[in-house]
Amino acid sequence: MLKTICIWTAVILGIGAEANGLFMLYSPADWYFAVPGVTTTGPFNQHFIRDIGLIFLFVGSALLVGAFRPQHRVLLWTTATLWLWGHALFHFWEVAVGICGPSAIARDFPAVTLPAILTALLSIWAVADARQERIRTAAAL
Repeated sequence: MLKTICIWTAVILGIGAEANGLFMLYSPADWYFAVPGVTTTGPFNQHFIRDIGLIFLFVGSALLVGAFRPQHRVLLWTTATLWLWGHALFHFWEVAVGICGPSAIARDFPAVTLPAILTALLSIWAVADARQERIRTAAAL
């Protein structure tokens, strides 16, 4: 049951990251004005938004491939987790130095902090699952 929840969570997060990345690449100006709070963090920069869009495509791909390729799951999911945590910590830093007000933490939570937390949990589960698989394989020999 837990494995199914983890796989589906990775698939949903992966699809969300892919959709966000494609939106950022296809229409950066529309993305800039559509996402709450983005306009308060600095002026529109098409190049920057597309750069980050590419990262979201990589993150989404890592989550999706990891969902279906267990032998690569730990590496792919922890890599995605590291970037998502860096992104979330950067948002907290913006609040700490006064670029954004404290309300940004709550506003950004669903799309920034929550995915970082969920992927960290997925990565922890993937490590434990890979360890269990190695134990099962060794016992079968």
